[in-house]
Amino acid sequence: MYIGRIMKTDLVTVLPETSLVEARNIIESKDVDHLLVVDKKGKLVGVLSDKDLKQAWASPATSLSTHELNYLLDKVVVQMIMIKTVVTVSVDTTIERAAYIMMQHNINSLPVMENDELAGIITSTDVNRVLLEAIGMSDDAVRLGVLVKDSMGVLADVTAILRDAKVNILSILSWPEKEYPGVTQLVIRVGSRDGLMAVNALREGGYNVKTSYVKDITPYLPVDEYTDA
Repeated sequence: MYIGRIMKTDLVTVLPETSLVEARNIIESKDVDHLLVVDKKGKLVGVLSDKDLKQAWASPATSLSTHELNYLLDKVVVQMIMIKTVVTVSVDTTIERAAYIMMQHNINSLPVMENDELAGIITSTDVNRVLLEAIGMSDDAVRLGVLVKDSMGVLADVTAILRDAKVNILSILSWPEKEYPGVTQLVIRVGSRDGLMAVNALREGGYNVKTSYVKDITPYLPVDEYTDA
């Protein structure tokens, strides 16, 4: 999935000379967490988050009255506190890459560019939603963990076992177990009604299956140098 498929294109933008009072009103009325700051030609020049705005709002002396505070902040404009070094992505960036970029930079939104023009925005909430959909996360799914040798043909064997048992796989992903080199965990999601059938089929096929958290995973390791079998 690419960012261009899920980005928000109904953008809420402000000019750099917009006051903080006006910016706050826009954020509240539009129910957004970020404002894209553009110049008069529509070029992206900064980003203002709701968090940044709240921090600026709390910075003046608390002894000021509401009227005095609003008067003061009405003189402060967006360009004074906006983030000027903006991390952006292109429309052909993958969802997983966007999630990685957000984690690297500790941010929760990314303006999206197309041909050097502002095309949309993606947030961490959008990315998380798509990733959860991709891994088949739902209330009507069962999560199975199978530790296997990282070798050619293992994935085909596991999926063939479930196919022969007439179990439909909703999603499957894998990651290496760092404590056990050469071992990969397959995380498989199947429909709730197929859960027991899937577990039995995999066990009959020679695979140990985890269906919940276990502190010690050694009993579930594949038969190799890590086990006594």
